[in-house]
Amino acid sequence: MYWDTHMHSRFSGDSTAEPEQMIRSAIEKRLDGVCFTDHIDYDYPGPVSFQFDPDEYAATLKALQLSYADRIEVRIGAELGLQPQLKERYEAFTAKKPFDFIIGSSHVVHGFDPYYPAFYQGKTEHEAYLEYFECILENIAVFDDFDVYGHLDYVVRYGPNKNAAYSYSKYQDVIDAILRALLAKGKGIELNMAGFKYGLNHPHPTEEILKRYRALGGEILTFGADAHSPEHVAFAYDRLRAIAESAGFTHYTVFKQRSPVFLPL
Repeated sequence: MYWDTHMHSRFSGDSTAEPEQMIRSAIEKRLDGVCFTDHIDYDYPGPVSFQFDPDEYAATLKALQLSYADRIEVRIGAELGLQPQLKERYEAFTAKKPFDFIIGSSHVVHGFDPYYPAFYQGKTEHEAYLEYFECILENIAVFDDFDVYGHLDYVVRYGPNKNAAYSYSKYQDVIDAILRALLAKGKGIELNMAGFKYGLNHPHPTEEILKRYRALGGEILTFGADAHSPEHVAFAYDRLRAIAESAGFTHYTVFKQRSPVFLPL
């Protein structure tokens, strides 16, 4: 079975799950391994705090690594909510502990989280989505200290019409620019299955974007369900292989000590 390398626990402001609960769920679902990627979002504008103590985090997860070593492999990562002004703060954070894996994501766009309706006020849905993708480009231009970019089209979970009028072709120029910028820096993307949980009937990013990434030479593709509770660990993983193979992949990627390891589908 596969790895789930995008999951959250009580160390994230939007989860109450104990890390051990997430591990037990992964074992029940016969996963080979997991990587915790709890949220760090400095300068987050909403009512929730997305920060944790890296010492407590590492100590908790290392104890679980040892406790479950004979049943499943557990690795330690983080998901950084990137904003250009946070470069030095994030570099200082990742230097504090030897993480296995860092996801870079865009959760805040010019001071607003697309999760909230305020982001869409005064603009068309197309303008809002385009602003989100352009913000990813702004972040990639500044940041190097991440391994893959998370849920590239996260914004369509929350837009006024979600993905009803969304397609790769409508944003092809900016999405291609994102993919080329990631490839130029040796970064990957993730196949994030949470889109199915949110009723989109496609992963993040869409199948078309996955195919385009592979056509451009992309090889680093991690798998994650973006679970915030035990029942969502490995969500929709029955679809993983078909999606990855249809995009042209024969392998997927996990990270150990910030280095990619390629595993067969």
